[in-house]
Amino acid sequence: MKRTGHHDERMAKMTFASVYPHYLAKVEKKGRTKEELHQVIEWLTGYDEMKLQALIEEKVPFEVFFQNAEMNPNAHLITGVICGYRVEKIENPLTQQVRYLDKLVDELAKGRKMEKILRVE
Repeated sequence: MKRTGHHDERMAKMTFASVYPHYLAKVEKKGRTKEELHQVIEWLTGYDEMKLQALIEEKVPFEVFFQNAEMNPNAHLITGVICGYRVEKIENPLTQQVRYLDKLVDELAKGRKMEKILRVE
């Protein structure tokens, strides 16, 4: 993904707290639950419910959110298109991590089975 530094910088400074309500609304609108959303986020980042809530309250930017995350070793198995870009081809690591999360939320909202979302083999 060829992007300007401006786009990557914008992603880094965006707060998780500003995006989280949109993730929640998207999945709930499609009949999925907050618990399922948190399960997906925990799978990707290692953040449990308490830590996630603290990060929301602290309004941490995505840069800090992903710096402190324990990324799932199977995150590289997340493939496909999100926002018009193939997530596996995004060059900036932080932008790719944000898009991994976007892709997982999208899959959850589309009704994909949890085993598939969590890349259980």
